[in-house]
Amino acid sequence: MKKRLKTGFTTGTAAAAAAKGAVRFLLEGRPPAEVSVALLTGDRMTIPIHSCRRTVDGAACSVIKDAGDDPDVTHGAEIGARVVLRTPAQPEAGSPEVIISGGGGVGRITKPGLELPPGEPAINPGPRRMIAQAVGEALAAQAAKCTVAVDIFVPRGEEIARKTLNARLGIVGGISILGTTGIVRPMSHDAFTATIAAGLSVAKACGLDRVVLSTGRRSERFAQRRWPLWPEESFVQVGDFFQRSLELAVENGLAQVILAVFFGKALKMAQGSPHTHAARSELSLAALADWSLEHRCGPALAEAIRSCNTAREAFALITPTHQTLVAEVGRRVVAAAARFAGGAVKIQSVIFDYEGQVAFDSEKKF
Repeated sequence: MKKRLKTGFTTGTAAAAAAKGAVRFLLEGRPPAEVSVALLTGDRMTIPIHSCRRTVDGAACSVIKDAGDDPDVTHGAEIGARVVLRTPAQPEAGSPEVIISGGGGVGRITKPGLELPPGEPAINPGPRRMIAQAVGEALAAQAAKCTVAVDIFVPRGEEIARKTLNARLGIVGGISILGTTGIVRPMSHDAFTATIAAGLSVAKACGLDRVVLSTGRRSERFAQRRWPLWPEESFVQVGDFFQRSLELAVENGLAQVILAVFFGKALKMAQGSPHTHAARSELSLAALADWSLEHRCGPALAEAIRSCNTAREAFALITPTHQTLVAEVGRRVVAAAARFAGGAVKIQSVIFDYEGQVAFDSEKKF
């Protein structure tokens, strides 16, 4: 039986729990072992408190981020909140005022195009709502009426941020406090597509009308080498999300998309696969073999392609003597991308060999 993967919670949930823990510590006089927080889905989750201490003017609590079985770089990170209670609250306020700021290890936004303007701490609107609600619940439980200042901090935030694409998006000095639901689901598609959407939005906000989409760091590195003078915002990693990245490019009003990929991913894109995960590569090789017959490359080559274990092996087999077959894959990439984009953007495909040289460029004749 397949093991069921464990869900976790977001940095936004961790921040909300830490803030609620600190408020409870101040109001109840003892540190709570755990707190219950409302998620953006309407569900609730109980979060263990890692540490609580008094500060000069309030309290600080922290939570250890648990991403469950998701390979998240923030898994195990300490997310904390320093809280100061200020009384009395504004008498006309219908609910307590919660002032949220970002301390050490929380990134600051420096580029337009994200959910918050430049200059703001990278604490997204969803987590801000969660923090405010969690603080409000702690106050209501003790019938306390206060204005509450909450400063979110992440002790290793700057170090962790170096393992992310935050700097590319214009988030510097630490990590983002994120979460659209409050829950981390293993291998979450939502988290990855949110990063793609943010990258494309930043590109558009920076005045760019064309972007280079790659599937990972290596193909992106080769793309940056091919277009060395283009700004870093031009380059967006989309992983396996072929269809969704094209749809997001259209939603952001971009004029041109360049798909810069290795042959294996290009082969899956050429077949119109909306998601180019490595599974079922034998189907890709069967399609390539069929295309070789259409191009009169001979039955021997077609059979050899079908016998290959990987797309890389097939690529070595067909280059450089069957360049028309590589070009066929490249042209089919353009056609598939155009279908996903609804014809709303110009598509260019570039296929790299495994040393980073261009094996095909749809804008050049081969």
